[in-house]
Amino acid sequence: MANTFQIAPGTPQAQENRDGNGLVELSDLKEILLHRRRLVVGTAAVLTLLALIYSLLTSPLYSATAEILIDPRDLQVVTNDLYPNSVAADGGITQVESQVSVVQSTGVLTRAVQATELTKDPEFNRQGLLTRLLGGDSANSEETALVRTIDALRKRLSVKRADKVLVISVTMTSTSATKSARLANAVAQAYLDDQAMARSQTAENTSGALTARLEELRGQVQSAANAVEEYRRQNNLTMASGRLVSEQEMTDLNNQLTTARGRTAALKSQVDQIRAQRQTGLQSGATSEAIQSAVITQLRNQEAVLEERATSLRAQLGPSHPQMITIQSQLANIQQLITRELDRIAASVNTEYQRAFANEQALATKVAGLEGELNSKSQASVRLSELQRDLDSVRTVYEAFLTRAQETREQVTINNANARIITEALPPQKKSWPPVPLLLAGAVFGGLGLGAGLALIAELLAPTLLSPSQAQSVLKAPVVGIIPGERRSHSWLGRFPFRRPASASEEDEGEPLISPRLDGAIGLALRRILENDHSSVGKNSTASLIITSCERDTSERLRIVSLLSVHATGRGERVLVIDANMDQKASSDRGLLDVLAGECSFTDAMHFQFGQNIAYMRRGRSRKVLREAQGREHAVAMLAQAHRMFDLIIIDGGILSENLRTAPLVASVDHVILVAEKNQTSLRDVADVRQAAELMGQRLSGVLLVDRSMRN
Repeated sequence: MANTFQIAPGTPQAQENRDGNGLVELSDLKEILLHRRRLVVGTAAVLTLLALIYSLLTSPLYSATAEILIDPRDLQVVTNDLYPNSVAADGGITQVESQVSVVQSTGVLTRAVQATELTKDPEFNRQGLLTRLLGGDSANSEETALVRTIDALRKRLSVKRADKVLVISVTMTSTSATKSARLANAVAQAYLDDQAMARSQTAENTSGALTARLEELRGQVQSAANAVEEYRRQNNLTMASGRLVSEQEMTDLNNQLTTARGRTAALKSQVDQIRAQRQTGLQSGATSEAIQSAVITQLRNQEAVLEERATSLRAQLGPSHPQMITIQSQLANIQQLITRELDRIAASVNTEYQRAFANEQALATKVAGLEGELNSKSQASVRLSELQRDLDSVRTVYEAFLTRAQETREQVTINNANARIITEALPPQKKSWPPVPLLLAGAVFGGLGLGAGLALIAELLAPTLLSPSQAQSVLKAPVVGIIPGERRSHSWLGRFPFRRPASASEEDEGEPLISPRLDGAIGLALRRILENDHSSVGKNSTASLIITSCERDTSERLRIVSLLSVHATGRGERVLVIDANMDQKASSDRGLLDVLAGECSFTDAMHFQFGQNIAYMRRGRSRKVLREAQGREHAVAMLAQAHRMFDLIIIDGGILSENLRTAPLVASVDHVILVAEKNQTSLRDVADVRQAAELMGQRLSGVLLVDRSMRN
């Protein structure tokens, strides 16, 4: 039974193991993806294949688009339109955006379904398998078919508004190019019809509400008018042209009284002027009436002519001449006529004044009498005014409602919505689904991304050695060499017993046993091991190596042991190979177990199979319990004797974490070399091997990485 080496979870070694497991650098991501490239490429290939199968098996879909222009400013049919013609601050974008939901509403889609008889189309009216299994309505009634068709139509419908414009795009997808165009146009037309019907219905409802209100308002107007007439009759308030008759009469009398007073004052002024002239001894010929009198004017003209003649004759004939006396007599007669005419005018003015004054007094008497009558009816007039105002307000509301009802009634048959189809849908020439190039490209890149993610997850769940720097960080030991990995298509060196190194004649006749590159890598690795500062021997002294590995690297460990042996013997060195993998079954020949138990000498346990330059010691046949102190004593003695006989001692230590019986030998050798495969060996396993070596008394001297990506 295998002796498995385990570490307690709480120990410092276990904590160091956990810390080492997470040492992944950014540069190691490339190594992870290269190592798990099959997973990455496989995932991408599977997704690409699925996308290709989907593209081949999926029925093609065609999309057709119709465009509707919606102007937020409605057509103004009448002055007081039912819908305001103003535009919002955002330019009507919100109003048009809301129409996107209206196009997808059940009312519009129902109208489109009924117009195209879409319920008879199995593409849109198909009862699903799940519905049938759950006991759906198998009778497929008209209502159920309509609901199912609308749901299917809404899933195939796409309505959106283009950026910065007032245009709505209605896109319909169907398995037929002609059908998709027909349905897109049907939905667009259904939207326009629905808007026209909605506006007509709104106008009709509003008109009906206004008409119903008119009957009530008409009754209120009639009641208010009856109240006014009844109050007038009771209070004897006669109206004419919207005013009381007494008020109109009072206004007329006041106007007449004002006019009479003005005339009386004017005549009084003339009378006073005539009296003042007579008192001063002046004639009253300076009054306006005298000046304006034609008789006075004619007489004064005659007087002026006679005076002029008298002046001329006085100078020629003298004042006593008969002609002068006649002229003087004529002048006196004319002056008497003027005086009498002026007296007559003064008497006429005085008479006119007396008449005007009497008329003023009569009018004042009438006004005073009418004021008394009006004062008695003032309280009744106030109440009548209130009733009249109530009547006017009710009549104004009634007339406004009557006008609005007539305007709204006219809008029932008029569609003022400013929307129209600017682009009718045409049958598309190319299918819109599935987009094969896009699906394949998405599958390829998505598969690569998914594969990379799966690779990183796989690496996180089972971390492996990715690079030499990570190996040095985890194992605390230098990487002494990177050896090309074993190709499955090649023939490899077999397990023990080794193949015999080729002689010079054999190498000349055929290909060498080890390729030059592989031999060079082994040689450089061996040189680095022997020149390690941790070596306890000189440069030219015999060195002992224990080669160990994890379980999955067993074949590579055996190959490395073989390659080291072949390389050393090729340089003419004497090599001893010891099989210390005590976890395996004991051999039938004497060997290492017998030497460590003291049951056999060193020389008896050696076997020279391939000549004098290489010897081999099997694991031995003893099965008795080996004490560690006794085994270490015999191991030291065996290695001391081997140092005198050989130039290089190579020990196959197996898996140290499971091969605990090699502890005496591990503590006695010069170097412990770990063989690990790059991108394959688990970090946890190599950490267990490192800690096992340290607990056995020896630190790892170096790491040999095996890289299968390198060419031999």
